[in-house]
Amino acid sequence: MQPKQVAQASAKVLQSYLTYQAVCTILDELSETNLPQSLWLRNYTANHNIQNGEAFLEELMTENKEMVLRILTVREYLAEQVLEFLPEMVQTGISQANIEHRKHLLERLTRSPLESSRLPETADSEFNLNDSPDP
Repeated sequence: MQPKQVAQASAKVLQSYLTYQAVCTILDELSETNLPQSLWLRNYTANHNIQNGEAFLEELMTENKEMVLRILTVREYLAEQVLEFLPEMVQTGISQANIEHRKHLLERLTRSPLESSRLPETADSEFNLNDSPDP
């Protein structure tokens, strides 16, 4: 997959996720201000797949146009608030997670089979690479 295709697929997933977050935000608001509408939307989302945000909105448009407009407004607001921080946060999160995964992999690769069978499960958490015997 080319970087542009990965970016397009990622953007589509993020767009659907922001749709989901907008629905969650609206559900929270409605549960305090309009319980019948909150229950209706909660029931609607329980019976319709929200993983594809655009398809979800198209289906909802036949049921409740006002709710679609509200979701679009909240989704756009969330996008404006979140997207400027996202590239750095994703890059930092991936870098930190990769370091942790590599560290765990190195620990597993360097542990001998005999040593692995002798060590109790808690040995990993007690073992510290900075601890070294005094010369």
